[in-house]
Amino acid sequence: MDISVVVPLYNEEESLPELTAWIDRVMVQHGFTYEVILVDDGSTDRSWKTIVQLKESNPKITGIRFRRNYGKSAALNVGFAAAEGEVVITMDADLQDSPDEIPELYDRITNQQADLVSGWKQKRHDPLSKTIPTKLFNSVTRSMSGIHNLHDFNCGLKAYRKDVVKSIEVYGEMHRYIPVLAKWAGFSKIQEQVVQHYPRKYGTTKFGPGRFIKGFLDLASIFFVGKFAKRPMHFFGPIGVLSFLIGFVITLYLIFDKLASIANATPYRNVTDQPLFYLSLVAIILGTQLFLTGFIAELVSRNGSDRNKYHIEQVI
Repeated sequence: MDISVVVPLYNEEESLPELTAWIDRVMVQHGFTYEVILVDDGSTDRSWKTIVQLKESNPKITGIRFRRNYGKSAALNVGFAAAEGEVVITMDADLQDSPDEIPELYDRITNQQADLVSGWKQKRHDPLSKTIPTKLFNSVTRSMSGIHNLHDFNCGLKAYRKDVVKSIEVYGEMHRYIPVLAKWAGFSKIQEQVVQHYPRKYGTTKFGPGRFIKGFLDLASIFFVGKFAKRPMHFFGPIGVLSFLIGFVITLYLIFDKLASIANATPYRNVTDQPLFYLSLVAIILGTQLFLTGFIAELVSRNGSDRNKYHIEQVI
């Protein structure tokens, strides 16, 4: 199979018939063998009934329904697991992404050897309340991830080599960071393609302002997990040792200062009467706790079921 199109959706009953017909028209025109995987993320409208009807008229459509709303990341993860095409395309169900982009995305993966091609909505049809935070979010993500050639990490229209989607796990709000997940998994050929962005035709957006807060928290999480998941002591250890040494040095200073004052018969304060003593005590305790946290995390990591799970590109 050439292409799997994975479409996560939530309350998009009006747009589904038009979207699937558009996808089919593009696929037939270019002679692609394909499947469309519609993942209903617990819709409360008639989206699932619409999917059932579409399935009856087009056997290339597969429907997956969640019992409740889990979020876009969960829908994508399940869609990726079900995908059988050599190239996997993701797009939103609101008709703001164009299926006409699929042939070029497919070519970038198959002929230009890209692992992942992310869409860039250079001209957006969104309010400023959405575009300005998005630009900030993308700027921070570029800096932290080291993927400097992407302008829009959160664009729903992306293309993947099959190996990529089978090697990553998308959870929480991690759908925004799939290029980062792919990079951490060893897929470095990440490209970008300028794509059309259409105004929303039906319904309203399903994402509120709270998604940006969750997004930045997940960015910090993915940065830590991707860099230190298999060696947590390298993160906690240096911080803990540094904190312990700072506290220890301050304590030694206070002790020697008191001894020097006694030797010189000059007035002095008890060590426990000085604020620095309590700061040093906190630093020592905090340093010890951080070091022990790293040690325990290292034990958990080494005894975990995936302690030796690594992504192997090829076996000959």
